[in-house]
Amino acid sequence: MPEAAFVTRATIGDSEFDRDTAVTRRAPGVYDIDLSAGWTIISAVNGGYLLAVLGRALADALPHADPFTISAHYLTASQPGPAVIRTDVVRTGRTLSTGQASLFQYDDEGKEVERIRVLASYGDLDSLPDDVRTTARPPAFPPMDQCFGPEDAASDIRPLSGGAPLEGSSAITDRLMLKLDPSTLGWALGAPSGKGEMRSWFGLADGRDADPLSLLLAVDALPPTAFEIGLKGWVPTVELTVHVRCRPAPGPLRVSITTRNLAGGFLEEDAEVWDSEDRLVAQSRQLARARLG
Repeated sequence: MPEAAFVTRATIGDSEFDRDTAVTRRAPGVYDIDLSAGWTIISAVNGGYLLAVLGRALADALPHADPFTISAHYLTASQPGPAVIRTDVVRTGRTLSTGQASLFQYDDEGKEVERIRVLASYGDLDSLPDDVRTTARPPAFPPMDQCFGPEDAASDIRPLSGGAPLEGSSAITDRLMLKLDPSTLGWALGAPSGKGEMRSWFGLADGRDADPLSLLLAVDALPPTAFEIGLKGWVPTVELTVHVRCRPAPGPLRVSITTRNLAGGFLEEDAEVWDSEDRLVAQSRQLARARLG
């Protein structure tokens, strides 16, 4: 646990995250949502927020409520505004159910454009056995009060957007509690380490505790590891797979992300999310496009 107190204010089900990911069922398997501009990076909607939106629709469409594994392919950049989600139940079983979902928006000519396509399996996290056999260890980094967040950028570090502030670039950071490990902040000081690592304390700014759906956001909410490799600019996600391992305990999360290989303009990001009881609650891997040169 961090030395700094983490005070819970908003609650699960009654928070900005819950309101902004809420979907309205129009017909069986069809949902409407107005994608919030509050979760944008520059001008595009954050991929983790979008995954949580689709995850919430699938939780309603399937007989099980908790995402166990969810894989998303990001086809085109989503924009704030109206969207429709269409879901399909692929299979239902006693312990797992599988479904797919796609999110659509409209182009300037009024034609539907598919933004994301997801395949996921859901279950009941509370029914899982307690037996854990692992070699994984929680990431080691300083207490929260010795780490840095976007609010520190004005005096201590450059803005946490990879360079000069851009319109819309800080929208999502206003809704997050991020405190980054100083050893992964060389890029913000103009001296990236060359290592593809990013580590941070993570929570929602209104104090809402984490749940399985917000874990889908957590894995994609930190600055990209590409910054610490020495690259700048937007790093759009091509594909993202998340495994939710257990329901997180109350309190801030610790997120550790690493990249081992950048080749051909693409890199992978492997993320681990640990809760306040030192449990590995989520893992993910994504493929992202990096801007070279």
